[in-house]
Amino acid sequence: MLSDEYRYKILKELQQNPNLSQRELAKRLGISLGKTNFCLKALIEKGLVKAGNFKKSSDKVRYLYLLTPKGIEERVSLTHHFLQRKLNEHEELTSEIEALRREVADAAQRGRP
Repeated sequence: MLSDEYRYKILKELQQNPNLSQRELAKRLGISLGKTNFCLKALIEKGLVKAGNFKKSSDKVRYLYLLTPKGIEERVSLTHHFLQRKLNEHEELTSEIEALRREVADAAQRGRP
C-alpha cells in the first residue's frame, strides 16, 4: 500500500524535477527501485501522475513524469496533512523535553544529579 508520506514525497520530487528516472527517484527517497516503480504505477493509476516518453539519447528511452491537475491538488492536500502531523510531533517532543528538563532539575535540587 502506498502511504501518504511516500505519495507526498514522490509528488514533491516529481513536481520539482519531472525528468527524474526511477533510479534517481529511488535514490532520493531512500527506497528500492522496485518500490519506486510500484509507487509510480499506483500514482499513474490514480490519475495523479502522467508518464510520457522522450528520447534521452539515440538508444535510450526515458519517461517524463508530470503531475496532473488532480496530482497537484493531491500534493497540496498532502502537504497540509504532512505539515500538521509534523507540527503535532513537534509539540509532543517539546512537551516531552520540558518534562525531562523538570525531572532533571528536580533531581538536581534533591541532590541527585
